[in-house]
Amino acid sequence: MLCYQIVNFKQNSTTIKYNDFVLKVVRVLDLFCKRFKKLRVDSGYTQEQLGKLLNVTKVSICNYEKGNRMPSIDTLVVIANLFKVDLDYLIGTDNYVVSEDDEHYGIRMATEEIELVKELRKHNDLYNSLIDDSKRTIELIEKKIR
Repeated sequence: MLCYQIVNFKQNSTTIKYNDFVLKVVRVLDLFCKRFKKLRVDSGYTQEQLGKLLNVTKVSICNYEKGNRMPSIDTLVVIANLFKVDLDYLIGTDNYVVSEDDEHYGIRMATEEIELVKELRKHNDLYNSLIDDSKRTIELIEKKIR
């Protein structure tokens, strides 16, 4: 819902920068909550057990998993150490992807984002349409799924 509210703002350069920032925060929170819950479940901890290990309440763990709250930086470090994962993995910046055209340019992407691109490439018409006119193609997809 937050993403849709952001898109409806008046489009000027300040708003676009703000929108990009908010969308990145939403993406980080979405990836974190999915990965955090998977790590907890795979490790066999209940929310209450994990809360005690992290020195937070069961409600906090539940809120982290639902994406309602983000842990503090200190708690993120404890989580990463407990599950023996990198902080970059927790926040979805676990892969550094270098541009095919320019080795000096790269971005950090989540594994899930890389898998999305790989899957899109299997569908030539859709992939080429996104490359040629991404805005129009996305609008058509959104219209179709509503």
